[in-house]
Amino acid sequence: MEYFYLFLAIVGELIGTTFLKYSEGFTKLIPSILTLLFYGFCFFFFSKSLININLSIAYATWSAVGLIVSALISVFIFKEGITIIGIIAIIIIAAGVIVLNLFGTPSH
Repeated sequence: MEYFYLFLAIVGELIGTTFLKYSEGFTKLIPSILTLLFYGFCFFFFSKSLININLSIAYATWSAVGLIVSALISVFIFKEGITIIGIIAIIIIAAGVIVLNLFGTPSH
């Protein structure tokens, strides 16, 4: 269940971040409100995931998945560019999170 909570946290963060872009610096009311609501949703479920997932694993996973998907949102929804070096950096971060998930914490 804790990984489902982490999934919900990631989804909430991605939706909140997308609305943050649409809020144009919190100058548009509806996207600004939605940003705050989805970030609240995100942090609630992230806190629930931390009951049974190590902070290092949960935060690294949340950050990496958020980074990868937000980069895709940036490119495909907002038509913002990314360089090959940026893509390589994202791949390296994702690889680091995979290694951390597999080998980064002692088994109980």
